[in-house]
Amino acid sequence: MTPTLYYCYDAYCGWCYGFSPVISKISELYSDRMAFEVLSGGMILPESPRHIGVMAGYISEAYKTVEEMTGVTFGQDYLWHIFNPDMSDWYPNSEKPAIALCVFREYYPDRQVEFAADLQYALHYEGRDLCDNEAYRHLLEKYAIPAEEFYEKLKSDTYKEKAYYDFALCKQLQVTGYPCVLMQVSDSKFYLLSRGYSDLETMVQRIEAVLADINKN
Repeated sequence: MTPTLYYCYDAYCGWCYGFSPVISKISELYSDRMAFEVLSGGMILPESPRHIGVMAGYISEAYKTVEEMTGVTFGQDYLWHIFNPDMSDWYPNSEKPAIALCVFREYYPDRQVEFAADLQYALHYEGRDLCDNEAYRHLLEKYAIPAEEFYEKLKSDTYKEKAYYDFALCKQLQVTGYPCVLMQVSDSKFYLLSRGYSDLETMVQRIEAVLADINKN
């Protein structure tokens, strides 16, 4: 079977935003040798909405570490919500961006990594609220997806079920944090390539080692 690389991420995960340039480059380098699947982890699924203020204090420190280690920049429009939580109307929830990814996957199965990176940029740089339907409109234009069709699917139970299937699959793969990258080489054999952030050079070394290993057998 063709190896499949599973990128388990969450649209709201700052470390995944930092990892976006790495996984995007990996997708470019290896798209002819393996399939890429992006799975949403469902990192924030509160039973009742919780305001950004709950996590703003933590993020206000953590984002600097992500910037230093990965080289990404968090945008001022995003950070405004972090530093002015009392004025923010954000209630983060991983559900809607996960559903959006499931809808997108049907249009462009080969561009899932690119779309996930776009969602992260929309949130962490442009400061778009991914719980708001309008946060996706500019991406529909970019990918030439019919808006009416997309929004119809975004609110349907079918795609919600698909999103929750992704969450369940991440649990089944024993993913406990994001980003997490696994490569499946047979029905029962998976290699863990990264748990947490890894730089490009490290990722390439690990992938090459796995490919060499499976070519030996």
